[in-house]
Amino acid sequence: MTVIKQINVEDLENIARGAAFLGTGGGGDPLIGMLLAKQAITEFGPVKVMQVDDLDDDAKIFSSAMFGAPSIMLEKGAGGDDIALAVTVLEEKLRCKADAILPMEMGGINSMIPIVAAARLGLPILDADGMGRAFPELHMVTFTIGGIPATPLSMTNEHLETFVVETNSSQKAEQFARVIATENGASACISAYPMNGKQVKEYAVKGTLSLAMGIGCAIESGRRESSPVENLLSYLRTTPYYNQCKVLFDGKVIDIKREVTNGWSIGHCHLEAINGDQPQFEIMFQNEYLVARQNNIVRAIVPDLICTIDRETAEPIPAERLKYGQRIKVIGTSAAPIMRTQAALNIFGPKAFGIEDEFVPIENIK
Repeated sequence: MTVIKQINVEDLENIARGAAFLGTGGGGDPLIGMLLAKQAITEFGPVKVMQVDDLDDDAKIFSSAMFGAPSIMLEKGAGGDDIALAVTVLEEKLRCKADAILPMEMGGINSMIPIVAAARLGLPILDADGMGRAFPELHMVTFTIGGIPATPLSMTNEHLETFVVETNSSQKAEQFARVIATENGASACISAYPMNGKQVKEYAVKGTLSLAMGIGCAIESGRRESSPVENLLSYLRTTPYYNQCKVLFDGKVIDIKREVTNGWSIGHCHLEAINGDQPQFEIMFQNEYLVARQNNIVRAIVPDLICTIDRETAEPIPAERLKYGQRIKVIGTSAAPIMRTQAALNIFGPKAFGIEDEFVPIENIK
C-alpha cells in the first residue's frame, strides 16, 4: 500500500473517487468538497499528511466534517471559512491549538472537508479516520468504543454563525447537533471528538486516506486497461481492511425512493438483473447503505461496506445520485477489524439502525 506524504491538487480526484466508494452511498457528494479542497490548496499550499504512529501522545487532535443530509449538500455546500471556523471555535473553547486535523470519516465529501481545514489552518492531516467508511450518526465512530466524548462540539453555518454543544453522552450530542443542523438547512460544518495523540493511536482506523487514494488510482488505471471493476477488486484484496470483497449484484435500477427525514436521507433502491434471470435486489439506506437483500436473504449488512459503482467505469455512485435505469454493480467488502468487534456492533451494528438481522461477516455469506 502506497502511503501519501503530501496532498497536492492533482491528488484530489483520486482521493475523492476512493472516498466516494468508501462512503457506501453516503458521506456527501465528494465533487463539491473536491472543488473546495482545490481552491484551498491553490491558495494556501499543499497539505502535509502525517501518520498516526508519528504523533506525540499529548498532541492535540481536532476533527473536521460536514454534518447533515447528503442530498441537501448537493444544493447547500460550504464556503471554506465556515470549515476552518468550526475548528478555531473549538480551539477557543478548549484554550489550546490543534496540532493536526483528523477526518471523522473517510467517505464522500468528508474526505475533502478535513483537507480544506488543514490547508486553511496550515496544519497536517492525519492518515486515518474514525470508521474507514461513512456512517449517518455522530456517535458511530471507533472513538466511542474508547469512551472518548464527542463534546465539546462546535458547529458553524454558511453565515459563519457558531454553536457549541456540550453533553454527557455522544449519542445526546448527535441528537442535539442534528436539531441544530436541521434548523440551519440540514447541513453544517463541525469539529468534534477533540483527542490527544495517544487516544488517536488506540482508536483511529489507520491509513484510510492512503487507502482512498489507492482505490481511486486502481479505478483510474483500470479504465486505461478497460478493466476498472476488476482492477478495483484486485486492489481491495491487497488492503488490510477491505480484502474480503465481491460483486453482490449486476443490474439496473428499477425503483428508487429518497426522502429527507430528521436530517437524514432515507430510502431504498430496487435493482433487477440486466437479463432478468435473477430475483430482484434491494438496498436500504440511511444516508449510507445499511443492508442488501436478494429474495429476502441478506447479502451484506452493516458495518461491512455496501457500495454502488457504474458497471462500465467503476465510478462510485452516491445514493443521492442513483437514478431509474442506471446500470450498476453492487460491491460488498469487509470492514476494518475494529469495526466488527462486539463493542463496535453495539454502537453501529444492524440493531443500531432498527434492523433485526444479525451481523454476519460478508465472507461468511454465500
